[in-house]
Amino acid sequence: MKMPQSNKFLPHEINLIRRYLLWCFKTTREDLDRIDRYFTQALVDRRFLDILLKNKENSSEYQKKIADFQSYMDIKEKNALGKKYLNLKKKTLQPEYWYLQARLAAIEQVIVEFLGKRELKSIQGLYENEMTRRILEAREHA
Repeated sequence: MKMPQSNKFLPHEINLIRRYLLWCFKTTREDLDRIDRYFTQALVDRRFLDILLKNKENSSEYQKKIADFQSYMDIKEKNALGKKYLNLKKKTLQPEYWYLQARLAAIEQVIVEFLGKRELKSIQGLYENEMTRRILEAREHA
């Protein structure tokens, strides 16, 4: 059953619906990103490692840093695999991960039904801007 378009709601109802859907999108996407980011980071980390290994620096301190980074990568990837997959050999997803994927798809569908495709793009953009802002304002590694 398709829900009514936004023109059947009062302006304050549209605002309430939009804010709720924005909250649903943000919280679900954050939960998925907490898992997925490790897989994209692994791709980037492997490239970093390739470049670092080509460096002509051969000191024991440098080699220790490389080995530490490689250990860090391995641990991070192993932990991520356990969060995403119930059975790694069969690539069976964890129920929580599968649910988050399905929930995000449902949220995006409902945003389009209630608010339109343009609003979905807007909400996705707001989310990306917020995540970027958080990274740029983070002080923990400074």
